[in-house]
Amino acid sequence: MDQALDWLIVLGSPDEEQTRQFHAWLAANPLNAEAFAKAQAIWDGPQVALCAEALAAKPVKITFLKRLRPHWKPLATAAVLILGLFSFSNLPMRIQADHLTVVGERQRLQLEDGSKVLLNTNSAFSSTINDQQRVARLFQGEAFFEIASGRNQPLEIDAGPVQASVHDTAFAVRYLDGVAQVNVQRGDVDLRATHNDARVRLRAGESIRIGPNGFDRPAKLDANADLAWVEGRLVFENCPLNQVLAELRRYYPGWIINNNEQLADVAVTGNYRLDQPLDVVRSLAHITSARLQEFPALVILN
Repeated sequence: MDQALDWLIVLGSPDEEQTRQFHAWLAANPLNAEAFAKAQAIWDGPQVALCAEALAAKPVKITFLKRLRPHWKPLATAAVLILGLFSFSNLPMRIQADHLTVVGERQRLQLEDGSKVLLNTNSAFSSTINDQQRVARLFQGEAFFEIASGRNQPLEIDAGPVQASVHDTAFAVRYLDGVAQVNVQRGDVDLRATHNDARVRLRAGESIRIGPNGFDRPAKLDANADLAWVEGRLVFENCPLNQVLAELRRYYPGWIINNNEQLADVAVTGNYRLDQPLDVVRSLAHITSARLQEFPALVILN
């Protein structure tokens, strides 16, 4: 991070040699690129911009700037780390979670009872399984569960507005922005809405959305698209481009911005690898004849 902050300053007006050295530094270690993407995403974020505007509006004495200059780097490092912690993370959730995935990462788990869990990008999960209780919680993100058979006591899974009670089944739960989505691949899933205690039983091939006000109507599951992430794919069929970009942002550790409003409703059909979101954006730019600008941790469609 210290080196990344150095490069943020240098890249304000780099010469050719500095540009070459920067790209060599990026290529030298994946952690370099990760640190730079994180630093730049936070440094260019709205919180820092608001602080800069506030400082620009106030007269600053030259003597103060001279005193501050030798200490700018530790202060900048602290700002990046603090903003990264409190603007991009939920600290209480991270303290409670047993397992966390970063943006673009998937993680496979095996619970104490033999059940298997696949955590998707930017997810937080915990579980307690013993002789007295079998409970789990998805704090945020998405998870696919393969529940072990032969257990008398069901596994109870909390995900925001819904609680699932399951035995021998395979299903996915997605919990983002206060809304949960449950997709059942195999078996039955008993659901209870935490808002009003309403109950629904979902069967294989069914899907349902649960918001703050309770259940929507059950729908037919499109397993090829809704569960494609389990196989490491993103599948879209006649989806508006803005919806596709919203899904890609979940996997890209930076910013994806569409500056061309005419592209928002363009229908997209495709089958892509979810571990290569930048390549997907490039492909979308090509098929829509959009102009693509690429920067570290930022891509812009024009």
